[in-house]
Amino acid sequence: MPHEAISVFDMFKIGVGPSSSHTLGPWRAAMRCVDTIRAKGGLDQVLSVTVLLYGSLAKTGKGHGTDIAVMLGLCGEDPVTIDVNSIQPKIQHIQNSQQLLLGGTLNIPFILPDHLQFLHQETLPFHPNGLSFLIELKNGEHWSETYYSIGGGFVVKEGEDKNAQQTVDLPFPVNTADDLLHWCMKTGMSVHEVVMENEQAWRSEEVTRNGVLNIWHTMRDCIYRGCHTKGELPGGLQVRRRAFDLNKKLIQQNTYTDYTSWVEAIRKGGHDFKYILDWVSCFALAVNEENASFGRVVTAPTNGAAGVIPAVLQYFIAFCDGLDDEKIIRFLLTASEIGSIFKKGATISAAMGGCQAEIGVSSAMAAAALTESLGGTQRQTLMAAEIAMEHHLGLTCDPIGGLVQVPCIERNTMGAIKAITASQLALQSSPDYAKVSLDKVIKTMWDTALDMSSKYKETADGGLAIHIPISLPEC
Repeated sequence: MPHEAISVFDMFKIGVGPSSSHTLGPWRAAMRCVDTIRAKGGLDQVLSVTVLLYGSLAKTGKGHGTDIAVMLGLCGEDPVTIDVNSIQPKIQHIQNSQQLLLGGTLNIPFILPDHLQFLHQETLPFHPNGLSFLIELKNGEHWSETYYSIGGGFVVKEGEDKNAQQTVDLPFPVNTADDLLHWCMKTGMSVHEVVMENEQAWRSEEVTRNGVLNIWHTMRDCIYRGCHTKGELPGGLQVRRRAFDLNKKLIQQNTYTDYTSWVEAIRKGGHDFKYILDWVSCFALAVNEENASFGRVVTAPTNGAAGVIPAVLQYFIAFCDGLDDEKIIRFLLTASEIGSIFKKGATISAAMGGCQAEIGVSSAMAAAALTESLGGTQRQTLMAAEIAMEHHLGLTCDPIGGLVQVPCIERNTMGAIKAITASQLALQSSPDYAKVSLDKVIKTMWDTALDMSSKYKETADGGLAIHIPISLPEC
């Protein structure tokens, strides 16, 4: 049976907030468009580039920074390496000069809103997150490129043969949870061991390990930065950062100078249930407040849900003796495999499936990873993922003002707590008596996504988005 090969580095991508589908995806699409222009004859032949945003990208693009992402992508900036403090000055320069440095080499006219249009009433048939680049050459020729941001920073080009791109044969191909369990039972390997064997189809184990640790270091730095940054989030909702105050309250008089000593200071507070609960919330809040501020985050599997997995992993580190590189690598490898199964069997795009596709999937990923990390069997690991998703089914995506702030930031705390609860339930249960399998819940999630009204799929046309009166400035 054909299988889709998805790497841990496909599920976890380093980028910039606030949205993987509305920021990172369009950014990547713009970069790909620039590469295509180069391949077709060079940037110096371009007279102008006009960008059309459709569907969900148009309806919530302002709040998600889609316009900012597209402009930076066309300039050749890389979301992995760009200095996040330089983003606003670069955008301000484009707006003031009405010029854009295409690919970092050629100045072309770029006047808003003429060259970047939000088509609120138009949606392309393949996916709600569509965008087109209209390229005009100096010799009078015109051509276009259309891309779709399908969730988690994944981008596909219209007309692209997905199967033709599939060139990696994995030793343990996995499309479903049953496939994964089959390989675990046949080989006796745990989930993370199966994943590591598959990753070696792309690269050496050493390179994979170093790359996964780099993913963790980005998550770690994001948590720490978010816990030590105060103020108000951008966008006009006037949402105040809470992680800073919560961290200060919980840490009390304990002193620290860096991340490691901070973890030690956290541990000194003990293991009271309310204390741990507050810290898990603090970790998740920190990440998604950074995400909402165009900070550097890791899609896990999306930006809107970027706080769940880091919060649960940080819980494992601080309260379960998980501060060990090997344990962290195992955690993230396991989480990535669960996420890839959801992507193959359903979706990780809120524009396709509502927030169940983001917070629900991230909670399932975290629950599975924590369960295996705490000594759970392969079947308990999959059971934990099922429990976490089962209690996110039907969760809508209704961002107020199209911003990834309310209810998105708090939902990450809920997803993290549910993941820990799901893990504990699985560890104290026998999968033999489970009534619902992970594959069944994934199928149910997809059926629910298909039934869900489009107004609850990242359009800001329903739910809290229309019941909370606000007045946002044009940006």
